[in-house]
Amino acid sequence: MPRRTRLIVLQLPQAPHPHLPHRPDWLRPDDGTPEIFAEMTLGEHLIELRTRIVRACLSVGGAFIIGLVLAVPMLNKMQHDSRATAGFDIRSPVDPITIYVRVAAYIALGLAFPLILYQLLAFVSPGLTRREKRVVYSAIPFVAILAILGGSYGFFIAAPRALYFLSHFMPHVFMWQPDGPEVITFYLTLMLGLALAFQIPVVMFILAKIGIVSPQKMAKVRKYAFIVILIVAAVITPSTDPFNMTIVAVPLYLLYEFGIVIARMFAKSPMISIPPPTEGAA
Repeated sequence: MPRRTRLIVLQLPQAPHPHLPHRPDWLRPDDGTPEIFAEMTLGEHLIELRTRIVRACLSVGGAFIIGLVLAVPMLNKMQHDSRATAGFDIRSPVDPITIYVRVAAYIALGLAFPLILYQLLAFVSPGLTRREKRVVYSAIPFVAILAILGGSYGFFIAAPRALYFLSHFMPHVFMWQPDGPEVITFYLTLMLGLALAFQIPVVMFILAKIGIVSPQKMAKVRKYAFIVILIVAAVITPSTDPFNMTIVAVPLYLLYEFGIVIARMFAKSPMISIPPPTEGAA
């Protein structure tokens, strides 16, 4: 009879799989676990910086293609709002292509701004604590939204209203015929200035969260904040007339009041509590 053979399969014990976190460290609750800090050498820091810069440049390059498309309707709207019925006046033969590329570049920077900001924060985040990362990263969407609202307010409301007022100022004395580069600079100055100035609620929230200024203190210094807002409006507004300054100053003051509400709601417990001075301290 043929001999039967038995096949014995040995099952080796499997090594336990390491526990991989399903979410970043800054999303974990403050449960007392130790902080995770990435220690890198100088060379690794330079490589990380190069990587972040390359990614930021790639985001701007991709957004520039979109900017080339959006620049055409934006220029048409600027020409219509500035009452330049026959088109923009130019003084240099290269002004048309220069203005077109300039507008496309500013659009690209605006579209890529959230990605650029993220690359900057991702570079410095290894040295931040878990709570600091949580505050910084959670503020990025609001920074992007407020920047878009500020730029849109400048493009669709502030600049057209200002140009309408300026074009109808003493028409029997001045002939309204603005130069193309000056109109573009007028628009871009308002849009960029308002995109930055609309970050007031985010700045106020961060200041209250890290314990520098409390929401109560912000409410007490309203009158001084209003003076600062007027100065900022005067810097942002290309013209110095009260009408255009009011167009810029009113939404900024409303944002300041909104920032007080945000700080009271979401910054009740600051990250760094400053102890009150003890009696007898010098």
